[in-house]
Order: sequence, then C-alpha cells, then structure tokens
Amino acid sequence: MTCAVIIVAAGTGERAGEGIPKQYRSLAGRPVLHRTVSAFEAHEQIDTIIVVVADGQIETARNCLQGLPVELVVGGKSRTESVHAGLKALAENAPMSVLIHDAARPTVSKQVIAGVLDGLTEFDAAIPALAVSDALLLVRPGDAPSPTPRDDLYRAQTPQGFDFAKLLAAYEGLGDDLTFADDAAVALHAGMSLGLTPGDPANFKLTYPEDFTRAETMLMSTRCPATGSGFDVHRLEAGDFMMLCGVRVEAGLRLIGHSDADVGLHAITDAVLGAIGEGDIGQHFPPTDDQWKGKDSGHFLKHASSLARECGAEITALDLTLICERPKVSPYREAMKARVADLLEISPDRINIKATTTEGLGFTGRGEGIAAQAIVTVLR
Repeated sequence: MTCAVIIVAAGTGERAGEGIPKQYRSLAGRPVLHRTVSAFEAHEQIDTIIVVVADGQIETARNCLQGLPVELVVGGKSRTESVHAGLKALAENAPMSVLIHDAARPTVSKQVIAGVLDGLTEFDAAIPALAVSDALLLVRPGDAPSPTPRDDLYRAQTPQGFDFAKLLAAYEGLGDDLTFADDAAVALHAGMSLGLTPGDPANFKLTYPEDFTRAETMLMSTRCPATGSGFDVHRLEAGDFMMLCGVRVEAGLRLIGHSDADVGLHAITDAVLGAIGEGDIGQHFPPTDDQWKGKDSGHFLKHASSLARECGAEITALDLTLICERPKVSPYREAMKARVADLLEISPDRINIKATTTEGLGFTGRGEGIAAQAIVTVLR
C-alpha cells in the first residue's frame, strides 16, 4: 500500500446549526461527508480510505457513504484520539504515507492533494497553507486592540500528509493527557521535518451556517446545466406484483420485460445517461444479454449515477411522470421518492414523481401497459 487517507468525521459540528453533525448535512444535494470522501476516492494515488466517526454513528455514516469503498472506525473524545484510532486501523497493512483530512472540507481539490503528496518526497510531513493577507489585531480583555505582524503567519489546511511509520510512532509516544490542535503539531512535537505546500482559498472548513451558503454558491457557480430526457413503456399482465420506481407494488399486476421491467427506473436511467451524453440504457445493458434477465433495475440506475459522478455531473432535479390507468401510484409515491433518492445518492427533495392517465385513450388507457417519462437536470 502506497498511500492511505484518514478522514476525521467524529465531531459534533454544533456551530454549523441545524441540529445534526455538519458532516451529514446536505451540500448542493449530497452529504458533506460523501463529497469529501469522493474527492479522495477519485484520486489515482490513494489506495485506502479510513473514515473515523463518533461512537454510535457507524450506521449513519454507512448510509451516507453507500457505494464508496471506505472502512469505518470509531474515534475518541478528541481529534487526537480519533486520528490515533485511524492510524491503528492502518497499522496491520501499513502504507508508506498517510493523509489526514477534515470531513468538513468537502471542496478540496486534486491539485492540493497532489501538492501534499509531492511534499512528502522531501519532508516527513507536508501541509497545505495560505499566507495570512488580512491585517491582524491582538485583542485582550481590558486592553485596546493592538496590531500584530502577519509576515510570518500562515493558515494551515488539510489534508496534512505524513510518513506513516513516523507519525504512528509519534502518536504512540504521546502522553494520555496531551491534546494537539492538528496532526502537524504532533509531528513537530516528535521532531519530524515539516514542509509547506500550496493551499487553496476554496479549501475552507465548514464551521458556521454561512459557510454552507458560501460552499453551495461556489459549487453551483463553476458548473453548466444540462438536461436529459427518458421514455419507456412496458406491457402489463396479471401477476402477484410489479416493481415500479424500485418499490414492490402488489396490485394483481406485473410488468413484462427482459429485466424486472421497472418502467420508472428505466426512464430515469435513460434521462441520466442523456444528460451526460452516455447513450441509452440499451447500449449499456442490451436486452439480448442473458446476464440482465430478471435483473433489479436499480443496478442500471446506480450505474448511470456512477457515470454521472465520474464525469463531474451533479444531479440537481428529477421529474418523473408515470402514465397509467392502474395501479394507483399515490399510496407508493413517498416510498418511490426515497428509493430513487437512495439509488441516485441525492436528497429526496430534488425528486418529483407524479402520475396521470390518458382518459381511457390508447394502450395505457386500456390498461395494457405503463409508460414513463423522465426529465433530469444536472450541473456539469
């Protein structure tokens, strides 16, 4: 193993508001932690990702990170204890180097990560940093504010990179009562050499409510909108149940098709593929291929969603219309939205599912089949 990443996600994030840890809050349609992990998962030099979470949050983190190859580890009461727990989890298959990153920095760039890795070819430790550009004032209770020189001051960011063996030894040598502000402080305490690499103003930490507004504005402003549409039809016949938008619908009917014939998911899949210019569902999953016979259509939609993420596309809105006389869709609508949101890894409030009839006209009006039409908007 060459390089591993430890993402520290065990904090409570109370200053960010909304009553839940900030790493699990939605940011432009995806959880903060999911965005942070994705930034490293997409980097070709990263072999392993460890996410350190608070006690009792394993299941929350697992649900948040579905589809991403990570190992979850329970952290401690302080950042120092949590990082130590992550290091110990890596010890058996020790990497040459390790990056340690704040979960609350979801806008880290590939360039910042690459700069830290380059720094590790020369130093035991490397951290991205930005020179302080604002005037500084020292304020003490009872005293007037006094100017403070800024020439030699830098703002440290993450990921902070280290020689793994040396950092693990540094943590193993800490006393029980020692707590450090960051991992660079631990490295310096142990006498490791430290180099600075270029930071990025966009790689800021989400701390206060206004930081979420800033990050979302930044994410949206750098992308261009694109739209895709999808349409599908499947025949109906008598049966025990059908799969519709990923939900089992027991209405004495079933849909006929090569896979599970989920007409809703097929239309959405085509819409996602259309929005990113990746053809149609038949190209990716030919109906002549027996391996897709009876296949859960959720597999097709997850594939399309994965392709969208790989090309940097953010699914921002989905509108699906089911055209049928039967079954009644309204009793299943919320479950359908939840399932589609899970497959696309977006918030349910970005999804709309509705149904209409053709007033008895055509094959849908005669109850012979169901049609579905989907429109998906992405930011690329």
